[in-house]
Amino acid sequence: MPMSVFSAAQHQASTLYLPPGAWATVLDCLCEHFPAISREQWLDRIARGRVLDINGAPITQDLAYREGLCIYYFREVPNEKVIPVQETILYADEHLVVADKPHFLPVTPAGEYVEQTLLRRLIRRLDNPSLVPLHRIDRHTAGLVLFSANPQTRSAYQQLFPTRKIDKFYEAIAPALPGRTFPLVHKSRLVDGEPFFRMQEGEGVSNTETTVEVREKNGDLWRYGLFPVTGKKHQLRVHMTALGASICNDPFYPDVIKDAEDDYANPLKLLAQGVRFIDPVTGLERNFRSEISLDW
Repeated sequence: MPMSVFSAAQHQASTLYLPPGAWATVLDCLCEHFPAISREQWLDRIARGRVLDINGAPITQDLAYREGLCIYYFREVPNEKVIPVQETILYADEHLVVADKPHFLPVTPAGEYVEQTLLRRLIRRLDNPSLVPLHRIDRHTAGLVLFSANPQTRSAYQQLFPTRKIDKFYEAIAPALPGRTFPLVHKSRLVDGEPFFRMQEGEGVSNTETTVEVREKNGDLWRYGLFPVTGKKHQLRVHMTALGASICNDPFYPDVIKDAEDDYANPLKLLAQGVRFIDPVTGLERNFRSEISLDW
């Protein structure tokens, strides 16, 4: 496997450093370490080149076990549920891909989703295993996601985010806040919440900042423009809840809706609507806008 391709594969694969044990082969170790996956399944994955060594070469079923050996393996979910939504590619060149992600589609493999993710779908559509997402948005959020298509220029695009050389703007529909003056700036310190997948505001110096404006009023619901300066997990969802206007159809805030099924007719009313930046490779001004719209 060429090094550039393997570098991209590392982003898609899980890593395991073999633990101490008395196994004869790597296969024996994998079978005992992951008891929920049968030996037949591991043999099938190995035969299909879905288990790699540190150099990116497929392992053989008789590869000798060695403590600390680095193994890359690709997660697979049997009978993975199809997510009945379709992404759109808004722009693609040799360096950059911009996709419009629909609600409910994860960006990268996690949990019960592997093939039904934006990353895997784009790799198949563009036949480019070097694709790597430059940032993330929540599974429940729709809108723009940027991908690096070329390992040689990847770091230049990645630096746009920590150096804040990219402007991102979102749109949300949430309850009206007639008692507040807009535009307003909300700052807070976000920390891990409960359950583990939630965030919450805590004490201490703020590590998040969002500017909020009102774009349209429709009775008890308003359309808001959200401009995050920082990019913490669930930042916009937590900030709107803190202001007293949790985003419509949010299954996590203000409270977790237990055992909530994906309701494709009533998605979270949050959209990553646009990004603007100077392309670090071409020097051109880039201004991308989602083709998705939020209805009332």
